[in-house]
Amino acid sequence: MDKPLTLELNFNKTSTQPKLPIVLTPEEVTSLLREVPAAVSLPCYLLYGSGLRLMEAARLRIQDLDFDYLSINIWHAKGGKHRRVTLAPELKQSLQNQIMKAKLYYQEDMQRSDYKGVFLPHALAGKYPNAAKEFKWHYLFPSVRLSIEPGTNNLRRHHIHETNIQKAIKYTARKLNFNKQVTCHTLRHSFATHLLQRGADIRTVQEQLGHSDIRTTQIYTHVLQAGANCVRSPLSDLMIDQK
Repeated sequence: MDKPLTLELNFNKTSTQPKLPIVLTPEEVTSLLREVPAAVSLPCYLLYGSGLRLMEAARLRIQDLDFDYLSINIWHAKGGKHRRVTLAPELKQSLQNQIMKAKLYYQEDMQRSDYKGVFLPHALAGKYPNAAKEFKWHYLFPSVRLSIEPGTNNLRRHHIHETNIQKAIKYTARKLNFNKQVTCHTLRHSFATHLLQRGADIRTVQEQLGHSDIRTTQIYTHVLQAGANCVRSPLSDLMIDQK
């Protein structure tokens, strides 16, 4: 006998345990940023200094930087959300120098008749048809080579490849003999944890990271120096000499 269709589906949603973040100490971050190759050092500084995700740093455009208000605008991040994050004033001069480097590429590219400008998402390309050749829309960290846009014959200059940053951080962490699994995202984890250690409000950290749920941000309280979940061990109250 045939059974009628129903929308009452009794599925059990599986729950996956969130991974505890790997966090570097301020001293480890200092060593890492000092030793990372110069070619990718500035994106690495932004990963830690502004708590950016890897692709958020790689895809930054010139106009995303706001030196007057010391902030960076992040567009269409994870979940399609926009946010504004802090910009360390110590990076202002380095970023301005990077803009000048990007402008040299731009001026060279604009002299080519076959250059189609920087890539823009289809909605933006339709709304601003001339924006692809405006400097402010170009990437802050441009690739050193021009390339053909996939699926078209358009000659464009893409942003720096994210694997360059990944390899540099992995190599540097190995060189420094860190006994931790260090990735680009480790710098973002360290940014959040160090902000909390300095007394920043967890809501502020949530906004900086772009988390929809504060429970995602609360995971960083697990690794504060006060102990897991900021719980102080009772052993600390005992006057015992460790053997």
